[in-house]
Amino acid sequence: MTGTDRQLDRRLEQAIIGLLERRAATSSICPSDAARAVYDGDGAGWRALMEPARRAAWRLVAEGRVEVTQGGEPVTEAEARGPLRIRRAGW
Repeated sequence: MTGTDRQLDRRLEQAIIGLLERRAATSSICPSDAARAVYDGDGAGWRALMEPARRAAWRLVAEGRVEVTQGGEPVTEAEARGPLRIRRAGW
């Protein structure tokens, strides 16, 4: 992993936490929200950041800071298939 990769990972983690802090405690976000927040360009280039954003969410799950949900219920990385939501841990 390069320094640039680590910087991107950190920016995505910070974006997830920052977006959740600016929403109601019971709200969730989509990984695309973090990808869009970090992407520096115009257009749909943020889509290339979707997998890194999902990986950032899973790292934050491992730290106990967030939960990843589907259908409003927490899921593990092994269980997750399709669209995900991210929310503060404990909701």
